[in-house]
Amino acid sequence: MTLRLGRHRFDDDATLVMAIVNRTPDSFYDRGATWAEDRAFDRVAQVVDEGAEIVDIGGVKAAPGVEVDSVEERRRVVSFVERVRAAYPHLVISVDTWRADVGAAVCEAGADVLNDAWGGADPGLVDVAAKHDVAIVCTHTGGVTPRTRPHRIAYDDVMADVLRATLGYADRALVAGVARESVVIDPAHDFGKNTFHSLEVTRRLGEMVATGFPVLVSLSNKDFVGETLGVPLEDRLTGTLAATAVSAMAGARIYRVHEVVPTRQTLDMVASIAGRRPPARAIRGIA
Repeated sequence: MTLRLGRHRFDDDATLVMAIVNRTPDSFYDRGATWAEDRAFDRVAQVVDEGAEIVDIGGVKAAPGVEVDSVEERRRVVSFVERVRAAYPHLVISVDTWRADVGAAVCEAGADVLNDAWGGADPGLVDVAAKHDVAIVCTHTGGVTPRTRPHRIAYDDVMADVLRATLGYADRALVAGVARESVVIDPAHDFGKNTFHSLEVTRRLGEMVATGFPVLVSLSNKDFVGETLGVPLEDRLTGTLAATAVSAMAGARIYRVHEVVPTRQTLDMVASIAGRRPPARAIRGIA
């Protein structure tokens, strides 16, 4: 199915890299490296140069922390979206928010995607996406409240719950008027899940792909990678790329990441192994 993200269309075999741009002072990974607007804008320029098709701009870190109300969230992201849209008219701009009022403001500023990491906590977000004809990412969080961590969460079948929640969210988006080619589903690794759950949804990701909806995965430097390998935050790239390769073989379409170049190389290598992409150069044993 052709994927449409706002004003942008992509073929059904395209894999897309979504680069993370945090407008926060307290992100778990970059620890405020792009909190200053000019630093965030430099980050956009960098990831565009590295080949990212999408930037995902977030104004509130996912983990617990200092309260950020919708007024402050809008202050952090709306004018920045305007600036990025003016500078990069052909770039897909996604905004990581669960709030409908923030979603409306960023859509008016030029956003193409509303990336709701909190599973429809604000039911009005689908109406905003429909009104502005933008894409929406429908995630699974196991009912966890925004900005809280899972505690002793359990599922009889985690993938069954992921499918129930994400497809239910997708149906609500369709009923609201979001175009089917603009609805994306995401298992949301770590969100409402322990490490065993995240490993299982990775292993069974093909079940999500089989629904026909494009699948987004946000694997980059997540806790499930660190816990699985027993490594600190700064040593999670190898594990992230291994999970990326497994997800790519399963057919995921969008990859939300911190490191663009290694991710793109991983995706291209998997696509070539799968026979979906020719090698960039192939003279060994020929020339």
